[in-house]
Amino acid sequence: MNRTSPSDVKAWCIARGFHPNKTLGQNFLIDANILGVLADAVGIAPGDSVLEVGPGLGVLTEALLKRGARLTAIEKDPALAEWLRASLLKEYPGALDLREGDALDTDWDALLSQGFRAFASNLPYSVGTRILMDLIRSRYAPERLVTLVQLEVADRFCAAPCTPERGTAGVWLQLDYDVRVVRHVKPTCFWPPPEVTSAVVLMERHRRSVLTHEEKATCRALAKQLFLQRRKQLGAILRKAPAPFRGLDPAAAGIDPTRRPETLAIPEWEALARLAHAAC
Repeated sequence: MNRTSPSDVKAWCIARGFHPNKTLGQNFLIDANILGVLADAVGIAPGDSVLEVGPGLGVLTEALLKRGARLTAIEKDPALAEWLRASLLKEYPGALDLREGDALDTDWDALLSQGFRAFASNLPYSVGTRILMDLIRSRYAPERLVTLVQLEVADRFCAAPCTPERGTAGVWLQLDYDVRVVRHVKPTCFWPPPEVTSAVVLMERHRRSVLTHEEKATCRALAKQLFLQRRKQLGAILRKAPAPFRGLDPAAAGIDPTRRPETLAIPEWEALARLAHAAC
């Protein structure tokens, strides 16, 4: 089967009585050009270990295996997992480790400690951000993350300070990664087509952070708390914040307490997190 052929994908679904599940984000990529962009962004060399969540019909899986990846794939849907076992697992028995299960239940430290150079996924729209945020909190998170997500989510991942899109997800990611949109992707590049434009997002570890792993955890918790009241001033939020952030003084980190969370640059988040962590 040609996994980027709309007619082949539709025929596969019809023959098996398979109906793509919108809740699971089953919009299958059927554009060979976008597949090439996605695979190029992963940037692997033969023998590199890659983790993929939601391989679906295996379009990206096959492309990465053809480039020599040693790939671990997590697929929730039993019918798709069975198809991958019957096709790609037989063709690449030593290179593909297929795991049937829900990525939301994954012990990320246990899995990622095996050592993966890259993470690649056409993430389901409904839970994609949660999966990615869970993954990056691991001390073993890969050096390179490549995702296909809806454009609105991609804009949040890349958002700079003082922009409307700036929020928790952008701060969490940018603590460790340089984030950029590689390509916008039209709905017609998928079957069935989603109702929104998507984007290929590339995240590369930058190693500029001055925080320890534990301080990063504090920073992420602090960002989550502050963005619950993003329109309020930092000082006002922190005066009534729950422990351990209540009473934290932004001025002690060199930050004007009248500023709002969305205005903070990453070094300022780090300074505030260090202050908070020391007070814990």
